[in-house]
Amino acid sequence: MLKEEKKMSARSAATQSAVEPAAKKIETEEEVFERLDRIYDQLARRAFEIFSTSGKGFGYDLENWFQAESELLHPVHLTLTDHNGAVNLSAEVPGFEVKDLEIKLEPHRVTISGSRESREQEKKGETVYHEHCANQILRVVDLPAEVDASKAEAKLKNGVLEMHIPKGKPSKTTHVQIKGS
Repeated sequence: MLKEEKKMSARSAATQSAVEPAAKKIETEEEVFERLDRIYDQLARRAFEIFSTSGKGFGYDLENWFQAESELLHPVHLTLTDHNGAVNLSAEVPGFEVKDLEIKLEPHRVTISGSRESREQEKKGETVYHEHCANQILRVVDLPAEVDASKAEAKLKNGVLEMHIPKGKPSKTTHVQIKGS
């Protein structure tokens, strides 16, 4: 319980350091592969649903797969710059909050992943309308230079994730704590 309280206070403090590897559970290699397997299975099921509802026409498998990807994995548009001894990254993640996102930073790569669920309920007379939507993002970006992951800073404001990662002697892989606005 105390560990969870520390995580919550760490996320809400705007002046806190952006890097706290101990504050977030680091996934093992097996957990990462399990998560990727779940995403792949969701994509395969949705692609098959599209195939089934479109008359089971052959020759559209790649088109069906891309449609499933666009529905389930929302693209993360980003800008990456290498300027004044640092790598700066700006990623569009509309609708995601700090608690929904995870950033893994390696000396030559950054991985941005996120998952959120939204539910809507609308009543019209006797009819009840339910909508359930799960959104996931996953973006892996190779960096143009070696970076010092221990000095990285990240903040989320108005659906845009901004990262400032100084170049330098590579440190070990770490998770980056995101500051909220």
